[in-house]
Amino acid sequence: MGLTKSAGNMYDWVSHTHAHLGGECPHGCSYCYVGKNRFGRAAKYTGPIRLIKKELEVYYGEGRTIFLEHCNDLFAAEIPVAWIMAIFEHCKRFPKNTYVFQTKNPRRMATLFECGKFPQNVILGATIESNQWHQDQMGSAPDPLWRLMAMKDLAGKCETFITVEPVMDMDPPYFARLIVAALPSFVNIGADSKGCGLPEPKTADLTAFIKALQFGGVTIRKKANLRRLGFDMEER
Repeated sequence: MGLTKSAGNMYDWVSHTHAHLGGECPHGCSYCYVGKNRFGRAAKYTGPIRLIKKELEVYYGEGRTIFLEHCNDLFAAEIPVAWIMAIFEHCKRFPKNTYVFQTKNPRRMATLFECGKFPQNVILGATIESNQWHQDQMGSAPDPLWRLMAMKDLAGKCETFITVEPVMDMDPPYFARLIVAALPSFVNIGADSKGCGLPEPKTADLTAFIKALQFGGVTIRKKANLRRLGFDMEER
């Protein structure tokens, strides 16, 4: 498929995306957007998880911010270390880019970072939709509290972020305190955009959560789809 310019509901600070992995993400989260577009799941992301070796030859150039494996989770337990290392080596051939990695298994990501395996210029993030364990929606992904603890271990070692998207029902003050303690460089917050019927927070809880993060000094990047949950985007 090659390198793709970022568009649509993707992060506006990412310039390009690229996927070396094919097949379905092992986590099986109910809200996964990969299979919910109007054309259905792309053939590349059907079947068993696999490394597509021709993608290791894609030219990355320089001066780009590239989100890797945006349709899968590179650090899921089912992904062989050899595949991860091959993708890292691909990135290292183009050192003048910034590479974004996002996971629901940040403990494995943090372990590889501590071992010095990553390319130099990285931004490392985790999806953490709530402090509560919503098993029907979160599939086989690790408990969100474990994810938060792993992200705390990365604090100050590189640029990090937490994505609370799609935001789910939570305990606002407690969840905010845990995120503040993880010291992320910034937090993305967005709502379910695919009509998945998720357990979502009430407007008052969402507002209290965001205000608690702001009080804790966290930089927040809010998505416009929070308006659907009644959040006032002009809130400061």
